Amino acid sequence: MSLIAEQRPTASAPRPADVAAWVDDIARLTRPDRVVWCTGSTAERHDLLQGMVETGTLLPLNPEHRHYSFLARSDPDDVARVESRTFICSERAADAGPTNNWADPTGMRMTLDGLLAGSMAGRTLYVVPFSMGPVGSPLAKLGVQVTDSPYVVVSTATMTRMGTAALELIAAGADWVRCVHSVGAPLAPGAEDVPWPCNPTKYISHFPETREVISFGSAYGGNAILAKKAFALRIASVIARDEGWLAEHMLLMRVTDPAGRVAHVAAAFPSACGKTNFAMLQPSLPGWTVETIGDDIAWLRPDADGRLRAINPEAGFFGVAPGTGPATNAAAIDALWGNAIFTNVALRDDGDVWWEGLTDEAPAGLTDWRGEPWDAASGRPAAHPNSRFTVSAAQCPSIADDWDDPRGVVVDAIVFGGRRSSSVPLVVEARSWEHGVFLGATVSSETTAAAEGPVGRVRRDPFAMLPFCGYDMADYFQHWLDVGDSLRRAGGTPHVFQVNWFRRGPAGEYLWPGFGDNVRVLDWIMRRLHGEVGAEDGPIGLEPRARDLDLDGLDLPPAALGELLAVHRDEWEAEAEGIAEHFATFGGRMPAALLDQLTELRRRL
Repeated sequence: MSLIAEQRPTASAPRPADVAAWVDDIARLTRPDRVVWCTGSTAERHDLLQGMVETGTLLPLNPEHRHYSFLARSDPDDVARVESRTFICSERAADAGPTNNWADPTGMRMTLDGLLAGSMAGRTLYVVPFSMGPVGSPLAKLGVQVTDSPYVVVSTATMTRMGTAALELIAAGADWVRCVHSVGAPLAPGAEDVPWPCNPTKYISHFPETREVISFGSAYGGNAILAKKAFALRIASVIARDEGWLAEHMLLMRVTDPAGRVAHVAAAFPSACGKTNFAMLQPSLPGWTVETIGDDIAWLRPDADGRLRAINPEAGFFGVAPGTGPATNAAAIDALWGNAIFTNVALRDDGDVWWEGLTDEAPAGLTDWRGEPWDAASGRPAAHPNSRFTVSAAQCPSIADDWDDPRGVVVDAIVFGGRRSSSVPLVVEARSWEHGVFLGATVSSETTAAAEGPVGRVRRDPFAMLPFCGYDMADYFQHWLDVGDSLRRAGGTPHVFQVNWFRRGPAGEYLWPGFGDNVRVLDWIMRRLHGEVGAEDGPIGLEPRARDLDLDGLDLPPAALGELLAVHRDEWEAEAEGIAEHFATFGGRMPAALLDQLTELRRRL
């Protein structure tokens, strides 16, 4: 007889034999006090939230300001993705590629088994089944996570379609991804717990061939909510390679122009480069509408008619709080009226939350993200630069009515962007699919608090997937080329563009107003899709003519516009050298088509 108390599924809930056997194996290793199979019910969520209030993991916010919302404060050493402790454990090191940390899968399993042994003692093991994408969609995938963190359970319930329906599909024979997570903080009998248990030793390990993720030590974000980056990108990118589709770090939006014409846009931006703001854009031009389908991840698959269809596999937003305010992203602020969890933001003395960028001035009487009194003279941020909010996508006022259509949407345009203060112009269009893949493969951005390393340095972040691709990125580039070939044979590929909202002038000022005025770039993109405006064939792509940009009502000096669109040859000769060094890291696996694109760039320069 098992020594572990177990809450069995209800009579109507399936218990697939393969899932049950796997859960039993993990329970024998981790030794939790009990096992709970999660159903995804509202009552279950309420019980978990109230339990975390009792343990001090969550602080309830003032319901007059935020209905049924909570604040979590993490351990100060557990505040962001830990890229240096993130591993791809492919059977061959070469398959992980030079941009990933590779670890031998056999050795890593031995290490993790040693760490996981008894790691859940004194805690509850939660079995969390979920669907990435609308349940039953032909574009969706299933997973099951076991975790000893109730914070992870409620976050997964927000970010996925979590619950019994996923188990029913698994019981019917659907494939599923195995996700194991422990905070690595066993409790001895009678020991007092801490509000945010974690472990200084951290591993986030991915096993592509067997479709598994095992995470130890962290309770934060993508390190622990394994359905998000770990499954939806690192493992899903491998599944997509094998099945002929694309798992991408992209937003999805629907754009409607004043004439009623509709286009669907997928756009890739590195973390904290304004992606959520773009996904929820409120146009400054009259007659335009932008509807959100997804803010972070998109799965794109050619359909039977040769069109590229896409879904948002997530069900919620896990957004960066600092910089998000009524002036920058009113839709996100409106979505946070209630039923939200905030992590590592500041607490106002009236029981509401605050972070830098929410208002122009900080209110008096703040308590910072560490739980310490704060004022403007403190010399430190009140909210952690990587502080977050988690909320259901359905609460977003800009969400499309059919955002969770299981058929997905047909993608008309793909946009790549980054945060560059120089060199990269406001917008260019790719000449071909191969050139578009080149633009994606050379995305670069100035780093932010969302990634490890010095803030402000320029790093190459191909397709905004550098931390998220589950296999060799040169092979990933080739896969993009192959998908384009299949689309072209069937009828045609989406148009591809590159944008940069962050170019600065000589005094360090932003030259482009951004935010709602980014619709002016979408206007040019829409007219390019319909062949209504021409473009100059410049050194780096098809460039807009200044007269073709709708700048009506925008106070933009001619010199600023000229610099926004300028391609300075000396800067781009240096850029080409940087691209060559970047490509060289991939050695002989680098696709010849992209090396040809680099040669063509140099020739045009």
